[in-house]
Amino acid sequence: MTNSVSGRQGMRVAVIGGGIIGCLTALYLARLGARPVILERGRTGHESSWAGAGILCPIHPWLYPDSFTRLVDFSLNLYPDLSDELQRLTGMSIEWLQSGLLIPLFADDAVHHRQHALQWSQKFDWRVEELDADGLQRHEPVLSHHATGGLLWPEVAQARNPRLLKAVKQALELAAVEVLEQVEVTNLALNAQGHVAGVCLADGRQLDADAALLAAGSWSGELANVMGVSLPVEPVKGQIALIRTDPGTVRHIIKHDDVYFVPRQDGRVLIGASMERVGFIEGNTEDIIHTLMQATARIAPALAEAEVEHQWMGFRPGTPDGLPYLGPVAGRPGLWVATGHYRNGVLLAPGTAELMSRWMMGESPSLDMHDFRVDRKLPNDPMIGLPE
Repeated sequence: MTNSVSGRQGMRVAVIGGGIIGCLTALYLARLGARPVILERGRTGHESSWAGAGILCPIHPWLYPDSFTRLVDFSLNLYPDLSDELQRLTGMSIEWLQSGLLIPLFADDAVHHRQHALQWSQKFDWRVEELDADGLQRHEPVLSHHATGGLLWPEVAQARNPRLLKAVKQALELAAVEVLEQVEVTNLALNAQGHVAGVCLADGRQLDADAALLAAGSWSGELANVMGVSLPVEPVKGQIALIRTDPGTVRHIIKHDDVYFVPRQDGRVLIGASMERVGFIEGNTEDIIHTLMQATARIAPALAEAEVEHQWMGFRPGTPDGLPYLGPVAGRPGLWVATGHYRNGVLLAPGTAELMSRWMMGESPSLDMHDFRVDRKLPNDPMIGLPE
């Protein structure tokens, strides 16, 4: 890059989307001397960022290219300091907790992950413990005795999404970052040279800006299309159930291909999550929740009789290859994207915010971003991409 951060002081950035990616990137941009404004079509932090389970580990990272794990590691290394900083600034805890992640193994699993998981863990220095059937029961008595063993990553952490968002919103207020809610962006405004000059709003106004960051989650694909940019991001609906147990009943995050469990400190356990390619159809459905509870009875019988206390859903911003889009858009100078994080938005938020804010302000990225570019080739991967 020929420009530097100091050369872009005061740059006005329209951040389109008020999820965790947009909000945290705006906060980091402000700290670098930019003047971001967040434009949210609804309420800030009330879509997939709020709805997710807060697992700070990808689902089956060994299925992704190595560049994805490097992005994951970069982001995870930022989380302890982010948690401490938000606590200091706002007095709020995001409940960052190293609860560990456990994958139980069954002889009749449709996909056997053990070997690939162990190889990946060794390659990227992720501490993992292999458990036999007895060891698995000692670690997690709620699990089925039919499990043949398991894999445990004891250092994997979780965060409480709603609390993270609340703390980031408070940090934005303290940093005097402008946030406009119930404001819908309909297109870009371009100058005579084709450079971004602002964004057009649904009420007919134009908001002037030197650059725009498209971080609108599941709605990014539709909006990019209007802007003349091909960005195959689409909603993948996920439904989650919440049960109440005694604290300590479930000791680790438990992940199986059919269902996952995320224990909270108060004893509640999240059970998730469906993968539905149904567009923007809202609401929970009895059949999906029933399917999740059936899987619970099979994988963790001790949880089968727990009453569902609450249920909700969200729209993940899915992509055909499961990877996010990060970087500038060729042919649209001044337009940047940070979207398509799919099931990894909260996990990748600090890393995305750090990389994108510095990149937009003129610094070269500290990671190779080639695999996340907007114009990459997109074979659909049924294991990590869009569901059929």
